[in-house]
Amino acid sequence: MTRKLIPGILAMAAIVVAANILVQYVIEGWFLTWGAFTYPFTFLVTDLTNRFHGPAAARKVVLSGFVVGVICSLIGTQIMGEFGPLVTLRIAVGSGLAFLVAQLLDVTIFDRLRKRVWWEAPFVSSLIGSAVDTAIFFSIAFSASLTFFGPAETAAAAWAAEQIPLLGQGPVAPLWVSLAVADWAVKLTLALVALVPFRVIAGKMTTKVA
Repeated sequence: MTRKLIPGILAMAAIVVAANILVQYVIEGWFLTWGAFTYPFTFLVTDLTNRFHGPAAARKVVLSGFVVGVICSLIGTQIMGEFGPLVTLRIAVGSGLAFLVAQLLDVTIFDRLRKRVWWEAPFVSSLIGSAVDTAIFFSIAFSASLTFFGPAETAAAAWAAEQIPLLGQGPVAPLWVSLAVADWAVKLTLALVALVPFRVIAGKMTTKVA
């Protein structure tokens, strides 16, 4: 592990830990937790690493975040809440797989677009990566059609299957669908917001190198 990757690895670890803690706190009246506002910045860390050190280095940072996420999930499975462990097997697998697939996809897309207009690579890669992340996580963690983890895990996440109007106003759908839509909306918004720090940091780093 080279010294140049340490800032990226530490930043990724800090965001993953913060997201795992804040995801336990629901924003009253919204279909979101506070974790939804921290996790998307993992894509910023990945993209900045990719921008300055290349895709191989970015994948190392992603793997470090994956390891930290797995550790957080293992800790969560040992903490008992009102309805059982804070992190069930389905949630742990969904979280880890979603992170790994989405982040590695982000690295690949960014690398292919890196020579285009400066904002295309970070925005498009984050946009697609976020969509994949949301789809994988919520499907594995809560979808009733995926029962390969067994009935116990399905029961543990039964609260997410409650039938409600989509986002409180639309057609009736399981609660987790509203959570997924709201989550992706936040990720889309933050993908746009993250372009500002990306541009600023990239500009400073480029000037420093020059």
